[in-house]
Amino acid sequence: MLELSPKSNLLEENNYRYSLQDVEEPVLYREVYDYDEIPKVAFNHRRVPMSMPEDIWITDTSFRDGMQSVNPYTPDQITDLFKLLSKLGGPYGLIRQTEFFIYSKRDREAIQKCMDLGLRFPEITTWIRASKEDFKAVKDLGIRETGILVSCSDYHIFKKLKMTRREAMEHYLDTVRDAFEAGVMPRCHLEDITRADFYGFVVPFVNELMKLSDDAGIPVRIRACDTMGYGVPYTEVALPRSVAGIVYGLQHYSGVKSENLEWHGHNDFYKAVANAATAWLYGASGVNCSLLGIGERTGNVPLEAMVFEYASLRGSLDGMDTTVITEIAEYFKNEIGYNIPPMTPFVGRSFNVTRAGIHADGLLKDEEIYNIFNTEKILNRPANVAVSKNSGLAGIAYWLNKNYGLKGDKELNKHSKLVEEMKAWVDNQYEDGRTTALSQDELESKAEELSGGILKKRG
Repeated sequence: MLELSPKSNLLEENNYRYSLQDVEEPVLYREVYDYDEIPKVAFNHRRVPMSMPEDIWITDTSFRDGMQSVNPYTPDQITDLFKLLSKLGGPYGLIRQTEFFIYSKRDREAIQKCMDLGLRFPEITTWIRASKEDFKAVKDLGIRETGILVSCSDYHIFKKLKMTRREAMEHYLDTVRDAFEAGVMPRCHLEDITRADFYGFVVPFVNELMKLSDDAGIPVRIRACDTMGYGVPYTEVALPRSVAGIVYGLQHYSGVKSENLEWHGHNDFYKAVANAATAWLYGASGVNCSLLGIGERTGNVPLEAMVFEYASLRGSLDGMDTTVITEIAEYFKNEIGYNIPPMTPFVGRSFNVTRAGIHADGLLKDEEIYNIFNTEKILNRPANVAVSKNSGLAGIAYWLNKNYGLKGDKELNKHSKLVEEMKAWVDNQYEDGRTTALSQDELESKAEELSGGILKKRG
């Protein structure tokens, strides 16, 4: 059967429908996933077309997946972070949704506090157990959409659920019917999709979901979950590890629209950000993230990273306020007590701090030489140097100028007397074997002393 594709505007063959393969033994892809070896990346040299949707966005799981790996946030902390998410996402709501648990009184208090803010974005969604009682609770809260777990690999179906594929599919479909009966839009979390039999289970199951959705007149959102971080962003990779292949297959063989397709990844193999960007490039409108990447095991896709991926791919931030990323990092540090690793991109205290004297010399001549972009403008985080035995005259001059806002005629260079005196003092500190960088307090005290009080110690 030939059909005119609304995406390519070309006639395409669409006469094959994949059927459920109800195997007796689980398909575990042992040639790829030998548990005693590093997972292998297999190639089949098949390419799928890049197909970036007209609209792409970010969704957040900080209060669900993220909060499962740290001490639970208080309702007030959740409310504060919710406000910052809204501010970061900008007027067009590019941080489109965030999800909550609803199990406890504390969960529901946090939801109510966020609802009372009256913010349009991010939309509040939930994640629940698949029961009629929970669907009713979602409906009673006035929430439109909820996530439900539909594990799709044989690792989960056979080993965890102790079901056959057909039993699992019928169980999941009954759950979705319960959601429709309650008038709730289900978001189906296809857990462990990067170890699943894509054509033997995933596509036939999603096809049945699409039929139920059409009959009910209620959309279904499909969240492709790379639960173990096995996804691979390279072209021509074989399923089940190909991110592009998964996204393309869900659209081409199951008719899932871009706006109803979302990627959820983990960072076990350092590919979370690249995989999420690949999902956007090949047709998913949504990528699911958490603040600072906090989440199960190695974490989720860092939300702040995808803000910058968005800007890189679109050429614009489209109203997102990136300075809020620094506010969020400070909030986690000061209010929640979360220690951000110092080298973490965009949010770590050292991400734009140089320690090498030769790099500091470049910063002194032109900041653009050694800073990734104008971090002062974009993140409200000026480039800086850490003063140590390796800083040299240039590093000390740069630190003095930045710390005291010295510009124009007042700006110091590496030949200034004060810089030379500071350098002699710094060298003296390391003659007795000191190895750590000098603290802000130490540096400011000495600068005040050597400048005769012209440069005042702060605080």
